[in-house]
Amino acid sequence: MKTIKHIFILVLLFMGTTAFTYAPITEPTGEEIIEKVDANMSSENRVVESEMIIHGKRRDRTVTSKTWSVGNQQSFSEYLSPAREAGTKMLKVEGKLWIYTPQTDRIIQISGHMLRQSVMGSDMSYEDMMDDRTLLDVYDANRTGEEIIDDRKCYVVELLAKVDDIAYHSQKLWVDAERFVPLRQEMYAKSGQLLKRMTLSNVQQIDERWYPMTMTYKDMLKDGKGTEFRIIKLAFDQDIPPHTFTKAILKK
Repeated sequence: MKTIKHIFILVLLFMGTTAFTYAPITEPTGEEIIEKVDANMSSENRVVESEMIIHGKRRDRTVTSKTWSVGNQQSFSEYLSPAREAGTKMLKVEGKLWIYTPQTDRIIQISGHMLRQSVMGSDMSYEDMMDDRTLLDVYDANRTGEEIIDDRKCYVVELLAKVDDIAYHSQKLWVDAERFVPLRQEMYAKSGQLLKRMTLSNVQQIDERWYPMTMTYKDMLKDGKGTEFRIIKLAFDQDIPPHTFTKAILKK
C-alpha cells in the first residue's frame, strides 16, 4: 500500500510540474502574421491569366491579360482583349515601367506623377502595379485586435511605412487567422485619409500556399463601384526565359 501511495504522489507531483512548465498558447505578433502573408502572396516567379472588370457609371468593361513575373523587380504583361486594348504591353524592370500601344506603335516610359494615373480607367494606378515589394520590406506591423470577416476569424494588423518611396503611408489588414491571407485591406495617406479599399475572396490552395483569386479595388476618391480583378489561371515556379523582360519584347 505504501508503494502505491508513493507512486500516486509522484504522479500528482509530475502532473503539477508539467502544468507549470507548459507555456500558454500565444497569438502571433503583427510581424509574424505579415511574414506568413508575404510567404503566401509573394513568389520567385509566376504566370497569371486574368480578367479585370471595370465597373463604370453606365456600363462595365472587361479587359483580359497575361502576366509573367520574376521576383518583385521584373514583370511583363500583354493585354489580350477587348480589341481596343489587345496588343498593349507593359514591362517593369528594376523600378522602371514602359508601355507599348499598337495604335501609336510607340514605347512610352511611365514615371513621376504619371504613375498615379489610372490603368485603363480602372481603380488601380500604375503605382499600385509597380510596387511588388513584400510588406515587411516597407512597413512595420502591429497586431491591434481580432474581427470576423465572412465567418472567419481575422487578425487586424496595422502597417506603418518605414521607407519614403511608398504610395501609402499606412495600411490596415484583416488577415485570415488560419490561412494567413488578407480578406480586407485599406490604404491611407499620411494625413489619415482613406485612399483605397480592397476586398479579397475566392481563396484557393495552390501547391502549398493560399491565394485569393478575386480582388476588388475601390478608389475612395472616385465615384463608381470599383474594379474587380479575377485570376483565371495561376502557376508558380515556371520556366520564364530572360528575354521576356527586355524592351525588345514590347514590339515583338
